[in-house]
Amino acid sequence: MITLVVLRAYWRFWVVLRRFSPLIIAYWRDRRRFLLFGGSRQVDAETQRERAATLLDVLLTLGPTFIKLGQLLSTRPDVLPPVYIEVLSRLQDDVPPAPWDEAREVLEDELGPVDSVFDEFDADPISGASLGQVYTATYEGDPVAVKVRRPGIEPLVNADLRVIRWSLPIVKRFIDSGRAFSLENLSEEFAKTIRQEMDYDREREMLAEIRGNFADDDSVRIPAAYPEASGERVLTMEYIPGTKIDRIDDLEASGLDPTAVAETLQRAYLQMIIDDGVFHADPHPGNLAVAEDGSIVFYDFGMSGRVDPYVQEQIVEFYVAVANQDIDAILDTLIAIGTLSPEADREVMGKVMELAIADARGEDIEQYRVNQIIEQVESTIYEFPLRLPRNLALVLRVATVVEGVCVTLDPEFDFIETATDYLREEGYYEQTARDMAAAAGDQLEETARSLVTVPPKLDRVLDRAERGDVHLNVTIEDDTHVLDKLAMRIAYSVLLAVGVLSATILYSFANAWELAALSLGLSTPLAIALYRSFRSRKGIRARPQFTRQSMRERRDE
Repeated sequence: MITLVVLRAYWRFWVVLRRFSPLIIAYWRDRRRFLLFGGSRQVDAETQRERAATLLDVLLTLGPTFIKLGQLLSTRPDVLPPVYIEVLSRLQDDVPPAPWDEAREVLEDELGPVDSVFDEFDADPISGASLGQVYTATYEGDPVAVKVRRPGIEPLVNADLRVIRWSLPIVKRFIDSGRAFSLENLSEEFAKTIRQEMDYDREREMLAEIRGNFADDDSVRIPAAYPEASGERVLTMEYIPGTKIDRIDDLEASGLDPTAVAETLQRAYLQMIIDDGVFHADPHPGNLAVAEDGSIVFYDFGMSGRVDPYVQEQIVEFYVAVANQDIDAILDTLIAIGTLSPEADREVMGKVMELAIADARGEDIEQYRVNQIIEQVESTIYEFPLRLPRNLALVLRVATVVEGVCVTLDPEFDFIETATDYLREEGYYEQTARDMAAAAGDQLEETARSLVTVPPKLDRVLDRAERGDVHLNVTIEDDTHVLDKLAMRIAYSVLLAVGVLSATILYSFANAWELAALSLGLSTPLAIALYRSFRSRKGIRARPQFTRQSMRERRDE
């Protein structure tokens, strides 16, 4: 029997298909101008921007799941072009709250009667999002914030996840194989991420871990959770009031220095990402406040992530390389992390990075911002295209958003100087130098060993060459199957020539025109196949994508 969830998913599928149909037809016409036939057509930047705005409206109309999907897509430059990333990055998870009666039902299913659990409870939420809403209350005499999962969200999300999974084959028809792979991985990642965000038990655990990491730091305040008044769909935590971090006038009126606040925020995220390996992943101004003493208060840990030690090491090396303007080291780090293919043209990518740094830096050598470099790299990621590890995409988004908040606080804020000072204070510069020295020592030792072992081996090789006893094995890499195509064309040509020659002989010398016609008939498919092999457009095509002029044009647009 078909379950109610599947029936709902079928209905949502048709709703989603109807909403997306204008975009689907537009993308289809990009491939076939007249849908069923005709050549492809080019799309200018303005048309792309209009389509991105249409996509944004569609995601907002389809509700919570697709709002979250749009937010995730805005962190994936390996899936969408830069114009779409820019438009979707404005997507705000701010929707009207559910009625109190419905929220109360969720709350009491988890904890019991509201009046018996809480001393006081304000039924008017202080914030509403697509997956949950937050209320203020008093618990055992303490002011608390109570986060309640949006009523009825689970069936809707489950149905929408089915719809997204069913829609993948349709979407993959309009993109190349590399992005299709990234999109399929993103679908699995999104299903995992949104279920994690709805699990308040997990959020409570992440909150407690990050709070423990900052236990000795008075400049950062993480709310404490109340496990006995929390559950899978309800999270009760300490309520810490503060001034919204982007209200500069209010901060200055309270005697706080916005530049100091920006530095505190930046150093907190450097510790979370580089030292702790677990971080708050949604640092928009609505989730950040400043207490009276200047400490920064973090809210909403539903979006949080982890960074494994290897990626942490590579991020440190990336920061050091950017500070030193070491282009080769930047490229090596990007390759090691997995954001840049080892087969990428280093000369081309080196020019991209040089231009990015030259455009971003000011008069002083360290007056440039890392997010501008990241944006340039993200633009190249879509066009190569490359695949981003999930947590690294989240780190890139966090770094960009945090830098934007810091610049709002202080337009002259120097991200690199703060990062450099932090790395130096924590001993990362010295550790990097020690690692480089150790690597150089190993290389020197290996070179010395080679000086002893290589000459005898070379002498033996030369003796064998003099005797004519040297065999050379050559392996040709043919990733584009050029040799296969060439061999196939030769085979077609030979068989076609044999068929035509046989028909000629049969007709001219044996006067067997029936056999001659049969021979020509059998040769016809070979002729068609040979013709189509030359008509195929699957050969190697290349065009320069990253020149200084094209990069400037992209930046101007």
